[in-house]
Amino acid sequence: MKLYISATGITRLAASRGGAGGVFRRMKSSKRRLSHRTIRLLAGLLLPFLFVRSALLLLESAALCSSPIASGCLTWRFFGGSDAALLREELMRALLEATDGGGVGTVDGSNSEPVSFKDLVKDMSLNRQDLKAFAFKTKSMIAKMEHIVKTAQWHESMYWHLAAHSVPKGLHCLSLEMAEEYAVNAAARSRFPLPQYILRLTDPSFHHVVLLTDNILAASVVISSTLKTSSNPDKLVFHVVTDKKTYTSMHAWFSVNTVDSVVVEVKGLHQYDWPHEVNVAVKEMLEIHHQIGNHNFRSLKENLEYGNGNHHKLDVFSPSSISLLNHLRIYLPELFPDLNKVVFLDHDVVVQRDISSLWDLNLNQKAVAAVVDSWCGTDCCPGRKYNDYFNFTNPIISSLLDKNRCGWLYGVNVFDLQRWRNSNITAVYHQWLKLSLNSGFELWHPGVLPPALLAFENHVHAIDPSWHIAGLGHRYPRLDEHMLETAAVVHFSGPAKPWLEIGSSEELFEAEGRRSSLQSLFRHCSSVGNNTHICIYRRR
Repeated sequence: MKLYISATGITRLAASRGGAGGVFRRMKSSKRRLSHRTIRLLAGLLLPFLFVRSALLLLESAALCSSPIASGCLTWRFFGGSDAALLREELMRALLEATDGGGVGTVDGSNSEPVSFKDLVKDMSLNRQDLKAFAFKTKSMIAKMEHIVKTAQWHESMYWHLAAHSVPKGLHCLSLEMAEEYAVNAAARSRFPLPQYILRLTDPSFHHVVLLTDNILAASVVISSTLKTSSNPDKLVFHVVTDKKTYTSMHAWFSVNTVDSVVVEVKGLHQYDWPHEVNVAVKEMLEIHHQIGNHNFRSLKENLEYGNGNHHKLDVFSPSSISLLNHLRIYLPELFPDLNKVVFLDHDVVVQRDISSLWDLNLNQKAVAAVVDSWCGTDCCPGRKYNDYFNFTNPIISSLLDKNRCGWLYGVNVFDLQRWRNSNITAVYHQWLKLSLNSGFELWHPGVLPPALLAFENHVHAIDPSWHIAGLGHRYPRLDEHMLETAAVVHFSGPAKPWLEIGSSEELFEAEGRRSSLQSLFRHCSSVGNNTHICIYRRR
């Protein structure tokens, strides 16, 4: 017997007497029998491996595939499919299911939702949950974190607004010191303007500037910046109207800080002798504004946890929304019965260039001149749109107004008081207040401008946007640097006024990512005394 090794296996060849044919037949029979045994041997070796492999795949599929048989997951892996591609496919399917599922969903095996990535990994490891559970738990965790972040941002914005409405210690002390000066210093109680300038108070040939404020520092900055930039300061006459509690301090300040040949009049509300019907109307106006503010405050308070980004609603916290001096601007014709044309300046503005030509404007038979159009074109407004001022779910408002219309700016305005009186604008203003009262205070949000927009409808003359740039004092203003530099008047209409601590932040003066030179703005007030100088603004 001889053995031969060939490519087909081992063949046994034995010698036989039957000649060559017998030898060949035995060789074929022996080769066939060996082939069957070889197959059985190979099957015995492979079947245990296949069994173990199948068992492992079934166990892995329970964790990786939500429905392995239906989805073909096991078949794909059994025949050598890519694990990365399979995981991507299953993960995407689970995420889409979680997205289409709407709510957070319920996940078996855990009653508490993870609050961090570490907790999520721990939860998935302990409970051995599938990709569907992972997707729903991740969705729940992210949704909860988004809610926490949005609520924190809303609260932070609310607290920032509250801080903006506080009275700084220095400002409060200045008022107290000037009140003391009024009591102990005869010069602080002296009458002004001087007798030779009294006639200027009603002379129409002079340029009359009106301020309604109880802020000594702010009034000083407005007056000094107007004088500093004026080409003819001797023609200016300033009328400062304040309340009774601030009158002595304001009077003392401008008594001891006189400017030669410049007329400044300080008058307290208690010094006006109005008819009874005007006093009643003013009291009624203020009461309605108080009720509007209280109504909106209660509504906002109930939804503090769910701020929706409408930060203008936080204006309800502003004392200016119920300030008598702020609302009295609608009574300018009664405050100045002997004047026919005035320029009104808010106390939170800074004048950067000469405004004398405002008195020469032709108002085209309108009662007020104001900035209506924006420097940025038709895509934005100089202030806010009507949608931010009014409640357009009310049929009265939605039927009369366009929510995308831009509101004109209060703060730098030319008023034709004679045309105002003839147009009966103040009476229309009161009609809207009563309508708001009867509608449950649902017509507009708290503030000075909304009812004024209604009362002055069709009585506004638009002026060039460069006269008045508002929006400073907000947290993230988007103002053009060139416009800030060239504007006649810049207006800190946001909560962060220049005299506040939060008003000194660099971000208040960022314009499209560039630092504006207004960052160098600062106030300077020396100590009260004989050598006191008026508060001025200047650039470093």
